[in-house]
This record gives sequence, structure tokens and C-alpha cells, in this order.
Amino acid sequence: VQLQASGGGLVQAGGSLRLSCAASGRTFNSYSMGWFRQAPGKEREFVAAISWFDGSKYYLDSVKGRFTISRDNAKNTVYLQMNSLKPEDTAVYYCAASRYGPSRTDSTYDYWGQGTLVTVSS
Repeated sequence: VQLQASGGGLVQAGGSLRLSCAASGRTFNSYSMGWFRQAPGKEREFVAAISWFDGSKYYLDSVKGRFTISRDNAKNTVYLQMNSLKPEDTAVYYCAASRYGPSRTDSTYDYWGQGTLVTVSS
């Protein structure tokens, strides 16, 4: 599986962005998908994940109610809708695919996209 993330950019605080992650391969719908982010000088952290099996979703506490993960299996794409963005959301965002259930742990993911930069100005 190859993953291509896009949709990052510069936005003012309170604004919105939608990230997309397009996957190659015919087995996309059998992978759980996740979004992670890494801010400058910080470790990569889990943001959101969606199960391949039942579509259940999981979020980092600080983004609950602001971010929404979704997937379109017909388009082999997973999305991260980000609303009410804050400066602390500034990071490189990565999408990832896991053959297992959705996880908050990056080591459980098998494939990673190249990352897309989100910058939120105050």
C-alpha cells in the first residue's frame, strides 16, 4: 500500500482544513487508517483512527469535537476534517495504514504517507 497525504497549508486560528490520504492497492478497505502528527521538537503523536471493520473512530482527547476522520473505500481515501484549528495543532500530519485494528500506537501501522504540513497562525 502506498499512501499520499495532501491538503495541508497555512490557516488562521479558528479556521478549517481537510486533509486527504489517497491509497494505492485494491485492499484499502481491509486496512484500518490513522492520522498522526509531529510538531517541531516533539515526538509523533496519535491524532485519529478509523477501523476497517466497523468504521469505529478514535481521537486524541485534545481534538475531539474539532476533528473528524472518515473514509471513502470507493475512492481509497481517508480524510481528516479539522475545524476550529489552534496554533498548537501546527505539525506535519501523517496518514498510516494498519492491517490490524485501529490503534493509537504508531508501531502497529505498516505503511506511512510522506506527511503534509499544517501551520496555524495566531
